[in-house]
Amino acid sequence: ANGCIDDAKGRPTPKMLLGELWFQGELCILFADTNLGKSILAVQIGDAISRGESISGFPMKAGQQTVLYLDFELSDKQFENRYSEDFYNHYLFDDNFHRAEINPDAEIPEAYKGDFERFLYDSLEHSIKSTGTKVLILDNITYLKNATETAKDALPLMKYLKQLKSKFDISILALAHTPKRDLSKPITRNDLMGSKMLINFCDSCFAIGESHNDTSARYLKQIKARNCEIKYDADNVMLCQISKPKNFLQFEFIDFAKERDHLRVQAENDRNTIIQKAKELKASGRTQREISTELKISLGAVNNYLKL
Repeated sequence: ANGCIDDAKGRPTPKMLLGELWFQGELCILFADTNLGKSILAVQIGDAISRGESISGFPMKAGQQTVLYLDFELSDKQFENRYSEDFYNHYLFDDNFHRAEINPDAEIPEAYKGDFERFLYDSLEHSIKSTGTKVLILDNITYLKNATETAKDALPLMKYLKQLKSKFDISILALAHTPKRDLSKPITRNDLMGSKMLINFCDSCFAIGESHNDTSARYLKQIKARNCEIKYDADNVMLCQISKPKNFLQFEFIDFAKERDHLRVQAENDRNTIIQKAKELKASGRTQREISTELKISLGAVNNYLKL
């Protein structure tokens, strides 16, 4: 044990990539239901790391890193739309941010004998080496393995990702889906789609939930951590909204909240109270952004409520 500690002393202490949610050298999983903004947040994280900058509310202390974002979800035109103003005035990413997607017209070399999975893995490793990647973001994990519902399918995938992490000394963020879940209950590790091998073998994990009070709001909840204590649990989730100032679609941190306040189905009289309060704050001279912060609802909800 002492020898192990002596060996560890010679290696650098892991630094934050995304606050307490993700540290250097970790295989981290981000999961959420469809259309809650996993890809939006993942690109935002990659962009910040490639610049060596923090996202508001999420300290980044690891310094500027080369990022490879494997996009198995969007076409290049869909990606362009998210990071431009109606396909004009495009956002300028840092040269440290690399994006790759699958070429559906590429032929599998004869040497692979039709083994697409092995060809994909080798192509991935070639991309990591050629770009000098230090941070790998996979959007999403199911593309690397068609089935992750059982241990026999999930275990080889997680072993491969951990091997990839060690071989190239990189940090990995893998996106994953949740199956349909009871939205009245808190998010748990059991909500990650597929085998428990996924959660068992990752170093850290966090999830995106949808607020039942305001469907345009999102909250981030920490599910697993190894380099620190869990900070963002059910009593301290990070409340955010998705916004697009000019040409960059992103998560905007609003405040901390209790998960239970965003699980309950809001009664009509509660909604009317919020609408009335929003109008009172507007009459007192508050801006819509100030109202959004105080009432912990999105700017879109504020705008809609003030029209009623």
